[in-house]
Amino acid sequence: MSAFKLPRIRVPKLRFELFAFALIFSGLLVFAPQARAREMQSLEIVTKSGVQVFSIEMATTDEERMKGLMYRKSLPEGRGMLFDFSPEQDVQMWMKNTYIPLDMIFIRADGSILSIAENTTPLSEKIISSGGLAKGVLEVIGGTARKYGIVPGDRVAHPLFGSR
Repeated sequence: MSAFKLPRIRVPKLRFELFAFALIFSGLLVFAPQARAREMQSLEIVTKSGVQVFSIEMATTDEERMKGLMYRKSLPEGRGMLFDFSPEQDVQMWMKNTYIPLDMIFIRADGSILSIAENTTPLSEKIISSGGLAKGVLEVIGGTARKYGIVPGDRVAHPLFGSR
């Protein structure tokens, strides 16, 4: 019977390769959400002083709604995120892990603005309620509603509300 000898494996090299692979793979996991570009949509708010146009991201899944604008360090003027809470419901939000002040604009199913929470406090766990039934919530940089004169009763044009 002849002896079969296995080739010798160089463990240090294999460990290095596995370590390098793990670093690269974990880096892809960490940076993948940021690298994935979100499709931007247009949303308009009709105010007494005119039409204000925003470029928005949509939050439609439970995961997207939970994360929202958390962990972001900035939000350019004219940009925002629209949360889809279909069907209309009493909505409650908070600012946990959100580093920038936001205006939260609560919108009814017919596209009319129900209420606005202005300049919400970053990192706060205080519950911010819609104060009635809302189908969507638009989050924009704090001070936007005051700057453009956006008030309850103004109209929002976006496909979520059956317009445009």
